[in-house]
Amino acid sequence: MDDVAEFVQQRPRLFAIAYRMLGEASEAEDVLQDAYLRWSGRATVETPAAWLTTVVTNLCINRLTSARARRERYVGPWLPEPVATGNDPEGAVELKDTVSLGFLVLLEKLTPPERAVFVLREAFGYTHRDSAEVLGVDEAHARQLYHRALARIGDARRRFEARPADGTKLVESFIAATVDGDVQGLEAILTEDAAIWADGGGKAIAAREPIFGRGNAAHYLAGLAAGPRALTARLSVVEVNDAPAVLVHEAGELTAVLVPEIHGTTITTIRAILNPDKLAYLRSQLG
Repeated sequence: MDDVAEFVQQRPRLFAIAYRMLGEASEAEDVLQDAYLRWSGRATVETPAAWLTTVVTNLCINRLTSARARRERYVGPWLPEPVATGNDPEGAVELKDTVSLGFLVLLEKLTPPERAVFVLREAFGYTHRDSAEVLGVDEAHARQLYHRALARIGDARRRFEARPADGTKLVESFIAATVDGDVQGLEAILTEDAAIWADGGGKAIAAREPIFGRGNAAHYLAGLAAGPRALTARLSVVEVNDAPAVLVHEAGELTAVLVPEIHGTTITTIRAILNPDKLAYLRSQLG
């Protein structure tokens, strides 16, 4: 197999690693470009998959280190970039069970090395020895990094392990209640401690502080439906990050993605991405 074909074959898995590591599809694509340049200029390697995984993971660790400083200066809440997973023609999010927005937000609690070891083990089944080889540390250190990650995340990760069977119907009910400005209908769908997080990045109108509580969230959503922009908005349901999400189009342009986090038959959290830069990759996927 020639170099290009080998890289193309490995690409879906490499993107999946980079996206989970960075939470940004655009950054993951940049990492893969850097990795390809190193791949094309390398000496012969015995195990291409292992070599490429090592390069991509360590490039991501370097980017995460600098990204933390940028995210501290970010305007309003920072959320991951959404990706479409319904068709996933390129395998962009292999093993989708660890790609939910909530899970990616949870990973933000980890240091870059902890995140690397956790992602490799939880999403791709790497042993501690395999992870140690990727990071260039001894096995005991890799094991310690993994257990530190577990301690930081705690039991919260269990929330994202099961996808509700009726999620799409619940999201459709959420859309109907929002469009109608039905506060009571929204309150029936939301949990008492529901929260809304909106990422406008200073480039789109969005709440700069999270909105907490069933009543506050319901009135906020109903208020959006009463605004002038709602008259021309078109809402649809598409699978985003392995969950049913609401796409908002205005004048044919994707302007927002709302991703509800569902527990049982209710919605606990709504993550709204409005920053146009963070919607670029999803736009390219949707065509």
